[in-house]
Amino acid sequence: MNKFTFTFIALLFTIHSLFAQDIPKILALKDRAVLQDQLLEERFKSLLPSLMRKQGIDMWLIIAREYNEDPIIKTMLPSTWLNARRRTILLIYDKGEKEGLECLAVARYNVGTIFKSAWKPEEEPNQWKRLSALIEERNPKKIAIDVSEQYAHSDGLSHSEHETLIENLSQKSKEKIVSSEKLAVGWLESRTPREIALYETLDRITHQIIAEAFSDKVVVPGVTTTEDVVWYLRERVAELKLDTWFHPTVDVQRPDPDKTNWPYDRRPAEDVILPGDLLHCDFGITYLRLNTDVQELAYVLRPEEKELPEYLRKALAAGNKVQDIMTGFFKVGMTGNQILALSLRKAEQDGLVAQIYSHPVGYHGHAAGPAIGMWDMQGGVPGNGEYPLNENTAYAIELNAKVKIPEWGNKEIRIMLEEQGLFINGKVHYIDGRQKQILTIPRRSTIQHLGQ
Repeated sequence: MNKFTFTFIALLFTIHSLFAQDIPKILALKDRAVLQDQLLEERFKSLLPSLMRKQGIDMWLIIAREYNEDPIIKTMLPSTWLNARRRTILLIYDKGEKEGLECLAVARYNVGTIFKSAWKPEEEPNQWKRLSALIEERNPKKIAIDVSEQYAHSDGLSHSEHETLIENLSQKSKEKIVSSEKLAVGWLESRTPREIALYETLDRITHQIIAEAFSDKVVVPGVTTTEDVVWYLRERVAELKLDTWFHPTVDVQRPDPDKTNWPYDRRPAEDVILPGDLLHCDFGITYLRLNTDVQELAYVLRPEEKELPEYLRKALAAGNKVQDIMTGFFKVGMTGNQILALSLRKAEQDGLVAQIYSHPVGYHGHAAGPAIGMWDMQGGVPGNGEYPLNENTAYAIELNAKVKIPEWGNKEIRIMLEEQGLFINGKVHYIDGRQKQILTIPRRSTIQHLGQ
């Protein structure tokens, strides 16, 4: 980045107030903490009991040490606990429908308001022996621990902690040990009604930040580079006191025959943005412990152009059609691999050249649940692709349609799209709409996200 470009992009960060009215209200950190704890309590009362009973598990152990946190424990800690402390052991025991869940912390202190301390080192110095005694007293049928071959999200019990746990259990308790995989995935992928409502705010914030970045307030053709836009996205997220779970990308497609599409296995090269460029970004935020993952397109108008070229409107329509095909196959019980195969077959029948690589979103950007293809696994994803679809889950509907553009010398471009969708009542609902018009730089008309 040259000195002039650096100065220019620095000035751009002073103009964000021009867009402030478009960004939904973002809670102060203290208010976020209150809300996050409320959401967690609701999940323990209304969601977790049914998940445990569905899997026939009446005890779940989550064990982690400070700085080596289990992904599951990170979703169960109170808002003011940013990490586990020393060794944190959470014991969740289902006492039945009448009495509900008993939540204990085998630790010196309570873990928030949900987990009550059940260990006094002055009475029993050995933390593991206290855990074993608590298990024996409750005599559960199954004891789930976070070990999994398929999902890293549910494989958070470290090797040494696993070994020590087994060493300290009775033979009877050892025989009850099972993987928490399905329970853990259910916990991570399921969204409560309140979380579903909040996701609209997350998605709208994401869309608005992209709209800012893909505007003439940020992009000056011939000066601004794709990396300038990337860092604008990062700086804007920081200004809003939000986080992002991955470093964004911005890339260019243009008529130049020597300009090839960037490969997925590396970051796109930095380009100076020029009139006639088709821009694409991949960007997401983290807010209230939830994540978004969005890809959208913008076109830099040439001086003689007043609106988006018709050939790009048609190209985007091909991408929207692939979205419709794929989400049309969403049905409870269908696996990711089944949805992938049916969607690609239907797209081919309709004359579309498609790639599909969609995934769940939630507590993680690439979240637990059914993988619906990967860019380099269009024949199906082993393991994760065999997981079935469940209601009240959220997805990044991520894919592309390859379209040849006669006006660009018959060059093939990729209409790369990614939008957040909720699967509720047997249907996918785009949370804040989806891109049905390519953004233009500068804006010549009202651009918005439209319906389903």
